[in-house]
Amino acid sequence: MIGMAREQRLARVFVEIADSLIDDFDVLDLLQRLSTRCVELLDVAAAGILLADARGELQVIAASDEHTRLLELFARQHDQGPCVESFRAGEPRTNIDLRRPEAAIAWPHFTPRAREIGFVATHAIPLRLRDRVVGALNLFHTSVHPLGDDDIALAQALADVATITILQQRTLEQSHVENAQLNSALTSRILVEQVKGVLAERWDTSVDEAFIAFRSYARSHHLHLTDFARRIVDGTFDTSVIPAPEARV
Repeated sequence: MIGMAREQRLARVFVEIADSLIDDFDVLDLLQRLSTRCVELLDVAAAGILLADARGELQVIAASDEHTRLLELFARQHDQGPCVESFRAGEPRTNIDLRRPEAAIAWPHFTPRAREIGFVATHAIPLRLRDRVVGALNLFHTSVHPLGDDDIALAQALADVATITILQQRTLEQSHVENAQLNSALTSRILVEQVKGVLAERWDTSVDEAFIAFRSYARSHHLHLTDFARRIVDGTFDTSVIPAPEARV
């Protein structure tokens, strides 16, 4: 019965994630909810998610509670802890007993801070898709409670879902940037074509010669072609100052 309840909760989590994957979904809100769901599904005391920024530096993106957020921030600032190592290696670090001397030796800043909060064990799962690692999921226990293979596999599955979500968001953002750049380029091209037609008709010359004259004037006066074309089209630039093709040297 307990297992069935967990399966039902897990199903709801994946439905919740699927419902969130729309063009304008809030990835920050989704990851915050995912950290909370990790606590519910994996029977851990807390969870946190760190993501790498454009420079490859980890940043705290979500946590199930404020203590965990501060601990993750502390780990990032001191560049140490299982989560940092899991991100760098792209491999999970599980069932780490923070009470053992080797933990304090490995992470002299992180370990005592975690123990002060009340955490005695931790797990770090990379947010990884094939060979691309974008961050790490950190799980904490306040009592000795090892994660079994099934729980670790579930934690990795949740991390994988988070990774796919993040990469989709970045792809959408990049797509929006590229679309904006494309739209800008198309708009610029339309403006320039209009100017070529206007100048060719005014000078009774070919559009190619008109464009050469237009571009030569823009270059010699350090004018951006799009801005220059827009000024001509909206009538704020006196085109009589542009040497006509037959007048060019």
